[in-house]
Amino acid sequence: MIKRLRYKFIAASMFSLAVVLFFILGGVNFVSYQKVIRDADAVLTVLGENGGMFPKPHGEQQPADGGGQGKPMNPSSPWEGPEEGKKRPEGRGLSPETPYESRFFSVLVDESGQVLQTDTGQIAAIDDQEAAEYALEVLKSGREKGFLGNYRYFRLDEETGSRVIFLDCSRSLSGFRMTLLASVALALVGLLSVLVLVLILSKRIIRPVVESYEKQRQFITDAGHELKTPLTIIGADTDLAEMECGENQWLTDIRRQTQRLTGLTNDLIYLSRMEEEGNQLQRIEFPLSDVAEEMAHSFLAPAKSQNKEFSIEIQPMLSYMGDEKAIRQLISILLDNALKYSPVGGKMAFSLEKQGRSLQLMVSNTTAEPMERDKLPHIFDRFYRADQSRNSQTGGYGLGLSIARGIVAAHKGKIWAESPDGTSLMIRVNLTV
Repeated sequence: MIKRLRYKFIAASMFSLAVVLFFILGGVNFVSYQKVIRDADAVLTVLGENGGMFPKPHGEQQPADGGGQGKPMNPSSPWEGPEEGKKRPEGRGLSPETPYESRFFSVLVDESGQVLQTDTGQIAAIDDQEAAEYALEVLKSGREKGFLGNYRYFRLDEETGSRVIFLDCSRSLSGFRMTLLASVALALVGLLSVLVLVLILSKRIIRPVVESYEKQRQFITDAGHELKTPLTIIGADTDLAEMECGENQWLTDIRRQTQRLTGLTNDLIYLSRMEEEGNQLQRIEFPLSDVAEEMAHSFLAPAKSQNKEFSIEIQPMLSYMGDEKAIRQLISILLDNALKYSPVGGKMAFSLEKQGRSLQLMVSNTTAEPMERDKLPHIFDRFYRADQSRNSQTGGYGLGLSIARGIVAAHKGKIWAESPDGTSLMIRVNLTV
């Protein structure tokens, strides 16, 4: 139990940290990626508005025949081209160096898919043939914007056809990928570091819980053993008094309550031992089908006397490696619980079968009152009794299913409760072969 508590604490801590890191680093990288897209789209928008090239900057003039005023234009500049009709990239967050830093190319394709024009003068990695293939692939996809490899593209319609402009984003994408890989690596290192710290510190954190639990368990064990002696003496004195005075109601009540306290004490001691960390079961291979059939048939007569329908389905020739005595007690507890808390004239069912590499044991019974599903997880708690079972006729005190859970946990199995229709209780046990 303590180990499970510690592991749950570690798992919850690591999960919480992983979720926080995921959202923080995911948000940072998402914003970074969106910035790459926004910057690329801003450049592509300027290129699209100016026929696939950048406009001339302010103050640039064509040289006059006689030697005019102004800065002569570089023939290889990406800004070259007629100034008329061009839109300047003002207000788009682009620097004056953007035209010289950008690598781009464009392709003009008519409606029939014929390439009319390719412009690859501002990029060295792509020739005219590759540019035409890229453009046709974009037109085939039907998308207006997107990525094709490391190139961000933008398609726009012109009078003569569709122009596709590509912008090389390899440097921006490379920086984004490096940031992404670095953040993932740092997150993994951080998670591993925190895991080591939590593993070390979790022992100290749960130490008060461990000490409290151990004291509680030790108290139950010691008190149980101390109660055995006076209960034995009371039982013996009751027998002697009955021999001298004869049988009467008072002595019968004393004997009944003594037996009840003795059973409660034995169950508490057994439950405490089952939850010990070093508890070792006597595991042997035994015929589980025969044991289950024997235990189930012992409840046929009580069920019949209470006018209850009891069905048994046991797959033959099943064996199991475990503590036979504990498994017998497990089956007895589950069947006794079904017998006690099913109404007169109700139904009970017991089944055992093999599914894959596990054995499935099921005990079900109808209930006198509707089952509230929010109470199902609590029926295995100590001293828990549902409202419909709080009466003196059952004779139980809410430890049976807690002992059943301890037995199943000691065998590394699983036990849970279900109520498929709200009017019955079904307890399932899964034991790995």
